[in-house]
Amino acid sequence: MTDAASDRVPRLKAGKHALFLDIDGTLLEHADHPDAVSVDVELLELLTALDECLGGALAFISGRSIAAIDRLFAPLRLCAAGLYGLEHRLHRDGPVVEAKEPEDIAALATEMEAEFGSTPGVYFERKGPVLAIHTRAAPDALSAVRKAAETALPRLSIEYRIVVGEAGLELIPPQAIKSAAIRRFLALEPFAGRRPVFIGDDTSDESGFEMVNQMGGVSIRVRPKAVTAARHILADVAAVKAWLRTEVLEGPADDG
Repeated sequence: MTDAASDRVPRLKAGKHALFLDIDGTLLEHADHPDAVSVDVELLELLTALDECLGGALAFISGRSIAAIDRLFAPLRLCAAGLYGLEHRLHRDGPVVEAKEPEDIAALATEMEAEFGSTPGVYFERKGPVLAIHTRAAPDALSAVRKAAETALPRLSIEYRIVVGEAGLELIPPQAIKSAAIRRFLALEPFAGRRPVFIGDDTSDESGFEMVNQMGGVSIRVRPKAVTAARHILADVAAVKAWLRTEVLEGPADDG
């Protein structure tokens, strides 16, 4: 956590702020398997109210595909950047720009599945250009998985990076970065001209925190376990929901 990080998260003004939300670890608790999570009616109602309160300036910024996001949050189809911005839906209920799986990352995924797919607790998630290898249920396997991924990187046609998080690792192409996804929304109505607010919980969210800070926005990391660029912290998923409900939806707000 940075020295400047604070437990006191400022209030937001409807019409003045644009809200960007990570999903896993921020709105939903992590699970060993990405499909083992669910969205309850209370969260759907909260997101619907937030979208209305902010005049549509609300977007998911997630490593999940937009198809997976829509399955989770059905029937809501909010603005969203999936696969760290490789996919996007720029308007609520609008069309989705999808990303396909390149041949070289498909071959690498097949190879690594053959090596680690039978290891208990290791789960592969092939998300188009992004390959996620989940080891939350098999933490002892992470070192070997990481070594194999690093060995395979030079064979890819572009310079992928490996992002290691609490749940495993992901192989991500260079153009997939959350800061760019947020910036894309901020160029469009109703996001344009508003102060950005980004809430996330993992390493992949740090680029978003840095960009939001540069723009004078509000950066919030959930339960940080390492140094973070975020300037505010929230303790857990429950604290995120409570803050969204009480500080965004209710009562008078200051400029924060």
